[in-house]
Amino acid sequence: MKTTGIHHIAIICSDYDRSKKFYVETLGFSIIAETFRAQRNSYKLDLQVGENAQIELFSFPNPPQRFSSPEACGLRHLAFKVDDIEETVDYLNSQGVETENIRIDELTNKKFTFFKDPDNLPLEIYEN
Repeated sequence: MKTTGIHHIAIICSDYDRSKKFYVETLGFSIIAETFRAQRNSYKLDLQVGENAQIELFSFPNPPQRFSSPEACGLRHLAFKVDDIEETVDYLNSQGVETENIRIDELTNKKFTFFKDPDNLPLEIYEN
């Protein structure tokens, strides 16, 4: 298999309007397309993340809860590259988004921290 990058990450949310507002208004991702699929009673929102990646935000009626152990099997977290972590943390905090303390990656010496989306999915910002 030869890949050229990650195309998209898919997220199922519990409250479509709340998550759409968070990802579009708070995080600033632009909408590529929004589709309502009547046969599934489900929305699919395609969001542009940076130059080369997308998030597909889905809504489904009554999705099961995610187990929230940080070391559980499965996707651990989604990380976004940022140029200035302090500026990004200040912005997130000004929007009412709580962030953890900034840490230093012991392997790369880069700054990073975590925050959560409206469904408590772990999101990371990682300084370039």
